[in-house]
Amino acid sequence: MSNGIKIIAEAGVNHNGSMKLAEELIDAAAEAGADFVKFQSFRADGLVSKNAPKADYQNRTTDVTESQYDMIRRLELQVQDHERLISHCRSRGIGFLSSPFDHDSIDLLDRLGLDIFKVPSGDVTNLPYLRKLGALKKQVILSTGMADMKEVGDALQVLVSGGTPKSNITVLHCNTEYPTPFEDVNLRAMQAIKRTYDVNIGYSDHTTGIEIPLAAAALGATVIEKHFTLDRNMEGPDHKASLEPDELQQMVAGIWNVEKALGSETKKPSPSEAANIPVVRKSIVAATDIAKGDEFTEGNLAVKRPGSGLSPMLWDEVLGRKAEKDFMKDELITI
Repeated sequence: MSNGIKIIAEAGVNHNGSMKLAEELIDAAAEAGADFVKFQSFRADGLVSKNAPKADYQNRTTDVTESQYDMIRRLELQVQDHERLISHCRSRGIGFLSSPFDHDSIDLLDRLGLDIFKVPSGDVTNLPYLRKLGALKKQVILSTGMADMKEVGDALQVLVSGGTPKSNITVLHCNTEYPTPFEDVNLRAMQAIKRTYDVNIGYSDHTTGIEIPLAAAALGATVIEKHFTLDRNMEGPDHKASLEPDELQQMVAGIWNVEKALGSETKKPSPSEAANIPVVRKSIVAATDIAKGDEFTEGNLAVKRPGSGLSPMLWDEVLGRKAEKDFMKDELITI
């Protein structure tokens, strides 16, 4: 991926199985200015056993009598669905991404020509999955929700030993609770990952609102991912913890502003403030009328605006000198 913060608008399964809704999500992500819109690729039979329980947040947002398997099966994207969504993304000028949740889905996305693969947090400890993905030698975005630092390192090692250069990998700090309590975000862990493994870092957000993604941008994230929906009141497991289109636009604009504001590490006056220097700074001026030949003293000198004369940092050099001309009160001192 190129330089600059890349923003992934996570549609996920918020299409509810409707291709019309999925295309509308692509439209909203493109209009918000996101770099990518991301879906999820899986086969229920390869992802979830029929007796697997739902997460608490899924029980809160879906029919509690429906199994995780049945819920997941309703949200599968078929091959032709992927092709349709990729085509629609291309027409809207936004990148298409999808997280593969099983080996067959890795193969599908590879056949469809994806250059970037997003590893979901649930597979950060999936050795066969990571080994297969690493062998593709593509760009990898690795979500690390629920992982500790050693598990992050182990996953990186599998990907790299499989053939993917570390420079191709971006590690996303993440918390998988929907929504994530602010006190559980632990954004500093993102920077710790960077220090520990010298790898590109980013952040996948499941909090409410847009403050934390903006903070992640300020702390050095190169990729930021955020769930979004057309309407939080829709039925489905992830809608409640997602941004609506106007909020997504605000987040994208905010990240752009943060990125511009980060600048460089050089401390110097900016072009926009340079004109303020003579107006706001101060100079050494005559506190009283001073005759030629008089000695400059603390009694006949003062520091006042404008800042177009001698800097007050030269105060000690001026004291004790003789005036080379007459100075009227408030006139800029010259030596």
